[in-house]
Amino acid sequence: MSLRFGRPLVAIPGPSIMPERVLAAMRTPMPNIYAGELVDITEEVFVRLPSVARTSGHALAAIGNGHSGWEMAAANTLNRRDKVLVVETGRFPEVWGRFLTVSGVEIESLVGPERSAIDPALVQARLEAGPADEFAAVIAVQVDTAISVRNDIAALGAAIKASGSTALFMVDCIASLGCDAFEMDEWGVDITIAASQKGLMVPPGLGLVWVNDRAIERGEGNDLRTGYFDWTPRLGPDAIYQRFSGTPPISHLYAMREALRMIEEEGGLDAVWARHAVLADAVRAAVEAWSAPGGLELYITEPADRANCVTTVMTPDVDAREIARHCEEGAGLTIGLGVMDHERTFRIGHMGHLNPPSILGALGTIESALHRMRVPMGGSGVAAAAEVIGAALPD
Repeated sequence: MSLRFGRPLVAIPGPSIMPERVLAAMRTPMPNIYAGELVDITEEVFVRLPSVARTSGHALAAIGNGHSGWEMAAANTLNRRDKVLVVETGRFPEVWGRFLTVSGVEIESLVGPERSAIDPALVQARLEAGPADEFAAVIAVQVDTAISVRNDIAALGAAIKASGSTALFMVDCIASLGCDAFEMDEWGVDITIAASQKGLMVPPGLGLVWVNDRAIERGEGNDLRTGYFDWTPRLGPDAIYQRFSGTPPISHLYAMREALRMIEEEGGLDAVWARHAVLADAVRAAVEAWSAPGGLELYITEPADRANCVTTVMTPDVDAREIARHCEEGAGLTIGLGVMDHERTFRIGHMGHLNPPSILGALGTIESALHRMRVPMGGSGVAAAAEVIGAALPD
């Protein structure tokens, strides 16, 4: 017997739960792509997007996933044989670095501790050890979705500035944008990269890039430029065809308009960040309550380094795949298996369109699976999470 035959629930770190409003907005007949409503919708989306990254800079979109954002950033700013410093925490900075290597860019990795964020002082010291123009860019992720570590982007930006380096600061916010606080301009970030399918609550298909004038000027005349990713025509006249280097992603534009309106209706980004912080605290409280010898523990050791969009859980003596199987096949909940270790980690995504019922439902299902498998537990994670949420409920 299976109990999964109701509405399924995903608690993976993206694609996240899609709001009904967003899905309904996508179900529209194909419009005129050169005039009328779609042009107005596109304009609204691009007017709203800079505020999502807290920047006065420019927003761009490529039809693709978050990796297409990486490609756009590199193609418009770097040259072959440029040197880039990769702040390596988790898995995805290393993958980004490999992408750059394929393009002929030289990579140097600065590897952080296995279970915590990078120390900004290490970055500053490395930059100070060479000429100011040694590196064309420093790249980092705000949150690595593989291990759920959150780097201190404000401190990294300050460290780069204090070092005297002329490197551009590029930050991958694919997992974190719309979930964890992020201030592009205030923190000294030159290029921010994200995607539609996580905190922004839109199905996969849009790679998003925010860029300031410094990065645009730095890239003039570079030799990695490609026809599709060239942002010069995209930043030119507002013709919709130019923004997407061809036919626009019609359904995604309707969806993105709804998602951005929902963020505004909630009270703006500060309200969205606050909701994510409470629900993330609830998830972490649950895992800490479950923790026991031979059972589960949080992967990231320092509380300040834990992300508000995803939590990675270690299962040293338990098969994480079995936990996931019981949740999905038996109860209709999909959780994320570990990226770097499928057998001994799993991930709980808590990003985008979610609230206490969805979080408590996910945690309750995981706890049921743990009971079914007779995994040692220190206490009820659901009770601990409910206490966190109860303390945050309005009077």
